[in-house]
Amino acid sequence: MLARMEAASIPAGSLPRTRHVGDRVGDGLLYGLTALAAILGVLIVLAIVWRVADGAWPAIKIFKAGFLWGNEWNVNRDEFGARDLIIGTVVTSFGAMLLSAPLSIAIGLFLSELAPPAVRAPVGTLIDMLAAVPSVVIGLWGIYVLAPFNANHTAPIIQSVLGWIPIFGGDPHTESTVFTAIVVLTIMTIPITSSICRELFIGVQSELEEGSIGLGATRWEMVKTVVVPSVRGGIVAAIILGLGRALGEAIAVTQVIGNFIPLRHTLFAPGDTAASRLANQYQGASTNTQIAALIYLALVLLVITFFTNYAAQRVVKRFEFRRTGGA
Repeated sequence: MLARMEAASIPAGSLPRTRHVGDRVGDGLLYGLTALAAILGVLIVLAIVWRVADGAWPAIKIFKAGFLWGNEWNVNRDEFGARDLIIGTVVTSFGAMLLSAPLSIAIGLFLSELAPPAVRAPVGTLIDMLAAVPSVVIGLWGIYVLAPFNANHTAPIIQSVLGWIPIFGGDPHTESTVFTAIVVLTIMTIPITSSICRELFIGVQSELEEGSIGLGATRWEMVKTVVVPSVRGGIVAAIILGLGRALGEAIAVTQVIGNFIPLRHTLFAPGDTAASRLANQYQGASTNTQIAALIYLALVLLVITFFTNYAAQRVVKRFEFRRTGGA
């Protein structure tokens, strides 16, 4: 009570000034710069969408929605359809994530929970450096090393075990295939997904992990019941970020996929994707209709990417809603 009376008896004018005019100017400047950056980001996205849609409009008027399920891509007759290219994009990207997601989560758990300090730093650095390797270099490695290895070893083994499934049929000794493109995309998406997963696992409160161990849980039970559930929303976001990387990759996929349509019903055959077709033909496009069709294809790829990111945000929000006890 005495302390309160003493504090109340201090004249207001005797308190030292801790705020200056420059501080208020700094607050306004910070608010203005951050708001400007946010608005600029939105404007850039809108400008990209508008420019792509404007370039694709001639093809939209000619082919309409039939472009999405058309199977013909004939430059000489100005006939274009994106069905097989869309399917190729979806198959290679989601196939890559089926391989990349568990590997990335395992790498993140190993580097954050299991690896000794002497191993953790160099291995983590090497995996992060893989993200800095140019796409064309990975594509060349895919042509000269990965594709022959898959054709001579990996694909025949897979077909001998799973050949009764149609997607693993065909000639396993073909080098430039959809399967090779999936493996290349897996290698390219692992660094970004695994690094995010590692940071998420490191960020889990140590008190939760120690409390779980103290209650008698094994390390595996601690990881399964505490670590992963605590950050599963972030894990989903990391996987979707890797998926976005796979959807837009062009150069490396172009070098190893074979650039062939129509798409066959097997992974061990050449194929093509939307990004690969754009990289292959845009510079050498000979007619305005072909250019418009390629930009229409880019617009479709842009819509797929936006839809994928929107779905990821919904999934992450649902996980967060459950984690906080809302469901």
